[in-house]
Amino acid sequence: MLPLEGLTVVDLTSVVFGPLASQILGDYGATVIKVEPPEGDSTRRTGPAREEGMAAMFLGSNRNKQSVVLDLRQAEAQAALQKLVAGADVFMHSMRPQKLARLGIDPQTLLARLPRLVYAGLHGFAQGGPYAGKPAYDDVIQGMSGIADLMQQQGGQARYLPMVAADKTCGHVAAHAILAALMRRERTGQGGFVEIPMFEAMVGFNLVEHLYGQHFTPALGQAGYPRAMAASRRPYATSDSYVAMMPYTDAHWLRFFAEAGRPELARDPRFESIAQRTAHIEALLDIAAEVIRGRSSAHWLETCERLEIPAAPITRLADLPADPHLQATGFFQRLDDPAMGALTFPANPVRFDGQRLPVRMPPRLGEHTRACLRAAGLADAQIEPLLAAGNGCHASSTMNEKAQ
Repeated sequence: MLPLEGLTVVDLTSVVFGPLASQILGDYGATVIKVEPPEGDSTRRTGPAREEGMAAMFLGSNRNKQSVVLDLRQAEAQAALQKLVAGADVFMHSMRPQKLARLGIDPQTLLARLPRLVYAGLHGFAQGGPYAGKPAYDDVIQGMSGIADLMQQQGGQARYLPMVAADKTCGHVAAHAILAALMRRERTGQGGFVEIPMFEAMVGFNLVEHLYGQHFTPALGQAGYPRAMAASRRPYATSDSYVAMMPYTDAHWLRFFAEAGRPELARDPRFESIAQRTAHIEALLDIAAEVIRGRSSAHWLETCERLEIPAAPITRLADLPADPHLQATGFFQRLDDPAMGALTFPANPVRFDGQRLPVRMPPRLGEHTRACLRAAGLADAQIEPLLAAGNGCHASSTMNEKAQ
C-alpha cells in the first residue's frame, strides 16, 4: 500500500509549480485528478512530442494522474467541478486569487461547505502585501528573489539559473505543506487553507546560507555566503577534462596540501581553519585550481579516493541514464506506450521499505473525464454536454473511456 493511497487530489494547477507538487502526491499513491481547460495545460505543447498534446515538458511533471477537461467558463462545468471537489481530500490551484470567487472556489466558500478539505493556494505572492495577486513566472521569481543578483555577483552578469529553479523548488515546498496539512487533519478532523507563495518560498530558499551576516543586528557582514559566491567556485579543470572535487574539512586540506607538495600551505594563517578559509576562499580555490590542472582527471579521482576527499567526474545530462549507480538502483523507469512507444522517466527518488514508487503514464487530455465525472455522481446526460464543450479534445480518449 502506498502512503497516500485512498486520498483524492483535485488539481487545477498548470505549467510546473503546481503539477510537480501534485505529481509528488500522485507518486505517493494519491488519486490526482488534473482538471484542464479544453486546450489543455500549455506544457502539453512544449518540447518534442510523438503525439499531439503529450510533449516532453508535460511528461516531466504529470505522471501518475488522471485528466478531466472542464470549460470553467460554463456554469455546468463549474457545477461539475464542485462535485469533484466534494469528493476530494485536497483541492489545489494556481489561479490568481481575485479570479476564484466568481467560480465559487474561493477558500471561504469551499471550506464553509467542506470543513475537512485541505485547500492549497499556490500563489505568486502571499496575500496581504503589495504584490498580492500579481502574475508570477519562474524568470520573474528568480529575478525578484535574488538569484539573478547572486549570478551577477559571482560571474559579472545578471543571469537566471539554466533550469526552472523557482517552479521546481516551490513545487516541493507545496507538496510538503499539503502533507503537513493532511497530517493536521488526521489529528484534528479539520482541513484548512494552506498558502504557498513562490516569492516567499524562493527568498527563504536563497537565504538559508545567503542571509549570512545579516542574521545579526547590527549586521556582522554582508548578505551572501562567500564560498558559494566565489567566482572561482566551479569544477576544476584537469589536464584532460574536469572534476568536481571538494576538500572541505581541516583534514581534507591537510592531505591535499601534502599531496600537492605544498605542506606549508596547511600552516598558512589564511587556510588554518574553516573560518579563515571562508574569508580567503578565492585565494584558496585559485591555488587548488593551479595544482589540479597539472594532472589528469583519472589521477585526481584516484588520489581523492585514497585521501578520502569527496570528488567525482563531471557527468553530461545526456549520460545520466547510463550512470551505473542510477542503473543499479532502478532510478530510471521505462514505460512502453501503445501509441508513443518506449518512454523513459526519472523515478521519484524516495523508496518505501526498499521499494521504488510506481510510474504510471501521464494522461492524455481529457482521458478520464467521463469516468471521473461518473464517479463524482454525474449522470451520462449531464456529462455529454461537458464533453461536447471540450471542442473535440476528447476524441483520442473517448475510445479508451468506452473500453473501461
